[in-house]
Amino acid sequence: MTMIAPGQTIGILGDGQLGRMMALAAAELGYKTHVFGQDPNSPAAQVSTAVTIAQYTDEDALRKFASSVDVVTLEFENIPTATLDFLEAIVPVRPGKKVLEITQDRHLEKSFLNSLGVPTAPFANVESLEDLRAGIARIGTPAILKTRRFGYDGKGQVKINAATEIDEAWEEIGEQPAILEGFVPFELEISVIVARGINGDIQSYIPVENKHKNHILDITLAPADILISISEHAVKLAHKIADQIDLVGLMAVEMFVTRDDDVLVNELAPRPHNSGHWTIEGCTASQFKQSIRAAAGLPLASAERHSNAVMRNLIGDDINHWNDILCHPEMSLHLYGKAEAREGRKMGHVTRLFPLGTAPKV
Repeated sequence: MTMIAPGQTIGILGDGQLGRMMALAAAELGYKTHVFGQDPNSPAAQVSTAVTIAQYTDEDALRKFASSVDVVTLEFENIPTATLDFLEAIVPVRPGKKVLEITQDRHLEKSFLNSLGVPTAPFANVESLEDLRAGIARIGTPAILKTRRFGYDGKGQVKINAATEIDEAWEEIGEQPAILEGFVPFELEISVIVARGINGDIQSYIPVENKHKNHILDITLAPADILISISEHAVKLAHKIADQIDLVGLMAVEMFVTRDDDVLVNELAPRPHNSGHWTIEGCTASQFKQSIRAAAGLPLASAERHSNAVMRNLIGDDINHWNDILCHPEMSLHLYGKAEAREGRKMGHVTRLFPLGTAPKV
């Protein structure tokens, strides 16, 4: 596979805050960036060398975009696979179509994980109300009904606490293809971010603990306060998944740690992840630089951390506290350039570092 040298152009599908931080990391490594998105004033468009505003189905725009870049990567996994087919005929796309096909569909994703022997919550495919009833009869309650595609930050899912709630839950998700998952009484949620290069080399960041509020990530603690054996097992699972899915790029592996210290994989995200933002200040190379290195075919950097960290998201009106945050010199503030603060909208984040050996505190 071809290495993309500094000075060349990296195309980014998606124009949100992840694309913004990818473009900034690319610039530090000497690359130009060209963002393909839908908003000319998006977070990524504000800092990218070039911008294309078009739909992912616009073949003329895609052709011009592909012809202007040397490799394509993504900050957003819900890209039509037909778009990747079109682009891959013109320019390398990293990660490729196989990765997206699996991670876009929760049922395919869970089936893939189980085929590797990777443990997950029990699940059932749901195509109809009858399937849902059969799934509840097999898995029991409580359970979580999720749309198979396009769900994030708690969207597209509903908890079923009793069989009497089946009909209402089916209506609530719009009677569309779904997956039913057994509810996991976990002790904490962790994630491992893993990078895999074009030569199969792997670097992974330490497992972190994620705390959510209203289904949206609120705080990440690095490292997670877990046994070394659990941490090592979680990393091994992430490496196995990255290898078997043939990842070239970055992937976040979200996991549950149960009361019995079992580790279950919950979801995969083949891109930089909110729980990895702490790596900008806390590691030799951030997740964003690592994703650019992987896409460009460069050797991966070390994922070692030089500090422990706590990262907090700024959601909605939290952004109004920017001045208070800046009064604390130990805090690093990142704002995403979004024009309007709305409830539940990620507007930025703040990171605080702690010496190694010191527990990160909120």
